Amino acid sequence: MASVILVNKPYGVLCQFSAAGGRPTLADFVAVRGVYPAGRLDRDSEGLVVLTGDGSLQARVADPRHKLEKRYWVQVEGTLTEAALERLRTGVVLRDGPTRPASARAIAEPAGLWPRDPPIRSRRHIPTAWIELGLREGRNRQVRRMTAAVGLPTLRLIRFGIGPWRLEGLAPGAWRRALSTSV
Repeated sequence: MASVILVNKPYGVLCQFSAAGGRPTLADFVAVRGVYPAGRLDRDSEGLVVLTGDGSLQARVADPRHKLEKRYWVQVEGTLTEAALERLRTGVVLRDGPTRPASARAIAEPAGLWPRDPPIRSRRHIPTAWIELGLREGRNRQVRRMTAAVGLPTLRLIRFGIGPWRLEGLAPGAWRRALSTSV
């Protein structure tokens, strides 16, 4: 059975194990040999990353052809409308083509959310809102580009779910072995 590790990647950490010119990487938090990220989160994003040494499992998690859902909490700048949510649900057109439909709903700030370091900038006269978003594809910076396309720039992006795995109980930088490796 393949080893699967779930890690809560902090903001500012590169989603790789190799040295990165003094920037923090997953190697600063996970001292387990022979595992690699199945998919990526950009440096500005936080949350769940699946690590495994099983190449076929990596492909099932990362390759959009397998349609494994990734779930995100997204803090956006602006007033969230049903029209913007509906555009996300039906798919938006980006420079590299239309996105697949996504699940999207307005939520309150997630309970138990840790403070981000550095904090999100706060502007008194510009509202923010939270969206729970589910995608079955994984283009470069896709969530950020989708929310911008509907007029809601992303301020904070946290992946909390990948297929059957969830972030619950993991503080930023913490990791645990997954109980299940099947997807």
